[in-house]
Amino acid sequence: MSYFLKFLRGKRSSRFHQASYSSNNQKKNMEDDVLVSDLSQNIENLQLLFSQAPDLVIRRFPIAASKTKAALVYLPGLTDKEAIHNHVLKPLMSSSFELDKELPITIGDVEVVDTWGQIESAILGGDSVLLLNGQNTGYRLDTKGWPQRQLNDPQNEIALKGAHQGFVETGSQNIALIRRYIPHHELILKEMTIGLRGKTKVSLLYLRDVASEDVLRELESRLQKITVDAIINTGELIEFIEDNPYSPFPQIMLTERPDTAVSQILQGRFVIVLDRSPSVLIAPTNFMSFFQAVDDYGSRWLISTFIRVSRFLAFIITLFFPASYVAFISFNFEVIPMELLLSIAESRIQVPFAPVLEAVIMETILELMREAALRLPTPIGQTIGIVGGIIIGQAAVEVGIVSNIMIIVVAVTAIASYNIPNYDMSSSIRLLRFPLMLSAAMFGIVGIVVGWMTVVAHLVSLESLGTPYGTPLAPFRFADMKDAFLRFPLWTMKTRPKGTGAISTIRQGRNRMKR
Repeated sequence: MSYFLKFLRGKRSSRFHQASYSSNNQKKNMEDDVLVSDLSQNIENLQLLFSQAPDLVIRRFPIAASKTKAALVYLPGLTDKEAIHNHVLKPLMSSSFELDKELPITIGDVEVVDTWGQIESAILGGDSVLLLNGQNTGYRLDTKGWPQRQLNDPQNEIALKGAHQGFVETGSQNIALIRRYIPHHELILKEMTIGLRGKTKVSLLYLRDVASEDVLRELESRLQKITVDAIINTGELIEFIEDNPYSPFPQIMLTERPDTAVSQILQGRFVIVLDRSPSVLIAPTNFMSFFQAVDDYGSRWLISTFIRVSRFLAFIITLFFPASYVAFISFNFEVIPMELLLSIAESRIQVPFAPVLEAVIMETILELMREAALRLPTPIGQTIGIVGGIIIGQAAVEVGIVSNIMIIVVAVTAIASYNIPNYDMSSSIRLLRFPLMLSAAMFGIVGIVVGWMTVVAHLVSLESLGTPYGTPLAPFRFADMKDAFLRFPLWTMKTRPKGTGAISTIRQGRNRMKR
């Protein structure tokens, strides 16, 4: 009996799969089919194509004077209902319209479509489609109106003197923000679609008379080779187009600030705008670019230089301070002054762990607290970060798990890591602390030197879209050093960075007269 029931279930399941398979085949075959002149037949085909979309709206109505039957098709959640009512339905239902004349509607973008694949893409993209009886073509009407977020301050790239507008999840708005800064005909916009199921619009912006054509061809080639179901966010897109996916260092920059994106475009770089993403990509880039911030160019050059030097100092502290502590305590304690060495030894009397294990435990706890504070709501996250750090640190010292000096090392390292303006670079540097600590535990200062040489060799070997990642140090370019470790006055930066491969190197004239 049970075998008979399983047999019946198998038959039903196979019939269901066969029906589903045949239905899917019908839909795939319809994509290349053209419309017919019978409106009723077109509506039947449309209902078959969107059989799994119960929210599809098919609004049937007659044209005012000619009494021609018409149908407007759209998805209500993706369209602007007021635009449909005021600029499409109202003009069509209150004015005469003949089939051989233009549509009497006030929608800006109107396109003729004649295949079911075009109609499906239009409806799923937020447009509405007008079908008329007696015509074997339809009209795609730009009535997009999905939910959008208002322009707000950038959340992750806070600037004191920069603009207070950040990118949002709508690609067209992000492009408009960039165009406001560069209203010039040489600003080129190229669009392409990536994704087999979730079709995502990708826009490429650059200055035609400035950006490198070789880099443009390489970037377009990498984007066109992507074959996936969908691209959800910019992080996924980066992994498909970056040069070395196994490197801990970011080779493409992310920003949510329009002024930062425009500044990079003017230097000869490319900006990639991904629809539905609140940040854009900047490529090609180099290591030094991740230590630059928009405030550097809004403050006096002496102040900006001091702040930038402090960022590179924070980079050294974040990378080497825990490893140096492990090396000095484990191997090279002779370099520590005697008074300080006695103080450290006294604080470590009750600690049962080796220095490297002590450092790894505290750094791991720090990363866990950082992640917890990031995922919790903002008021609670700040409380967890401050109170949790104080309580855990004090309790760990009293119990004897870690020493007082280790708490100082962890706190200074954490503060230094917050000085790096780019989140991706900051995360990469924090990750490299752990192998450097292990190297210091095995070989002391020699291990730190070998680790640093390995990092430098890796940075020199990296590329970003075929351009050197280590520029202006490797290869060395003296002209580009004006905006690297130091920030020279703006009127001295007469040329664009050579690392971008820009074909037009001059970016300003003689703006300051000699006195």
